[in-house]
Amino acid sequence: MIEPDRTEWQVRCAFNAFCKRVLKNEAINIYNERRQQQAKELTFSDLTPQEENQLFTLDKQYEGEEGQSFQVAGKKITPKLLAEALHTLPKEKRKTVLLYYFFDKSDVEIAELLDIPRSTVQYRRTSSFKRLKRFLEEHADEWDD
Repeated sequence: MIEPDRTEWQVRCAFNAFCKRVLKNEAINIYNERRQQQAKELTFSDLTPQEENQLFTLDKQYEGEEGQSFQVAGKKITPKLLAEALHTLPKEKRKTVLLYYFFDKSDVEIAELLDIPRSTVQYRRTSSFKRLKRFLEEHADEWDD
C-alpha cells in the first residue's frame, strides 16, 4: 500500500521528535559514563600515605653533588655552580641562553619568540657565553668542596 504524503508540518514534527530522542539518549550515555568514572575515582584525601607516595617521584640528581660534577681544564664544575653562573646573567640574556642551549631553538626562532632582531639574539647569546665562561673560571675553585 502506498502511504499518503505527509504534510511538511508532520515531517517537521517527526524530525523534531527524532532529534529530541537522540539528544536524550546521548545525555543518558554521558550520565552513565560519568557515574562509572566517578565510581573508579578517589579523592586525594581518601588516599593512604603509601598510595600518595606512588603519585610522584623526586629527582635526586642534584641532591648530592658527589659524582654529579665534572672536570674541565682542571676545574670542578658542579650543577650548583652552573646554576649560580646562569643566575648572574640579566633576565633577557638568561632567557636567550636557555632557549638556545636547553630548548634547542635557533636564533631566528628565538628572535620571533621574543620579538627582537636576530642579531640581538646572537649578541646576547655570545656575550652571555663569554660571561658564563669567565664566571666559571673565576669561581670553580671556590665551589670545590
